[in-house]
Amino acid sequence: MGSEVLRALCSDAELEAVGAVDLKAERERLSLPNGSGEIPFSSELETILSRTRPDVMVDFTIREATMPAVRLAAKHGVNLVIGTTGLSSEDIDEIGRLSREGDVGAVVAPNFSLGAVLMIHLAKVAARYFDYAEVIEKHHEGKADAPSGTALATAQAMVAARGKPFQYPALGKESLAGTRGGQLAGVSVHSVRLPGFLAHQEVILGAAGQTLTISHDSISRESFMPGVVTAIKHVVAVKELVYGLETLLGL
Repeated sequence: MGSEVLRALCSDAELEAVGAVDLKAERERLSLPNGSGEIPFSSELETILSRTRPDVMVDFTIREATMPAVRLAAKHGVNLVIGTTGLSSEDIDEIGRLSREGDVGAVVAPNFSLGAVLMIHLAKVAARYFDYAEVIEKHHEGKADAPSGTALATAQAMVAARGKPFQYPALGKESLAGTRGGQLAGVSVHSVRLPGFLAHQEVILGAAGQTLTISHDSISRESFMPGVVTAIKHVVAVKELVYGLETLLGL
């Protein structure tokens, strides 16, 4: 994702990449993907923030790395765009507080794909008319968390739109533990981790004599870049936390 973000920045005349951070950085300069030059590169975020003084920090890491990075960036007065999944409600609250205290903008989104955001929006609309729902998310074998942040966000949004839990079929027997997946307010959530997948999700809603399936497939990481670029350009104009790309899209 870091490499893909750099490519997107290099392709937009209004944006400029000024530095990069990677825990495994072994050199001090990183070549830009379009061949236009090099930028400072380090395993130490403090070093990059102090040297480059960026307007925005884009973070796609893991929760354990994101929160220390957010605290440091907010201290430096740097706006935040965060695509890391697995953040808790307490983490989100802290990001909001740091945004206010540091007078910086923050955009946190479980998914930056425009199609995935529309999928969640449509699932919220449909949730009011169906009593049963399940979510199946499929990702590559290297994804660290399960279920995905998008799957959790989808289930939570559907329950909120419905105003009450979904009905959950009672099981007489479960011969293999966990077969029905995890459950969030009556929504069964299933995670698949296999090579060959990038990011895929199906929302299946059921009623007597019919089902409705809403699905989205990210074929490559390019699918996330329009949303990331939109967030980068928006975040410098706000001094608060914005959660979810749907807010920026007016959904």
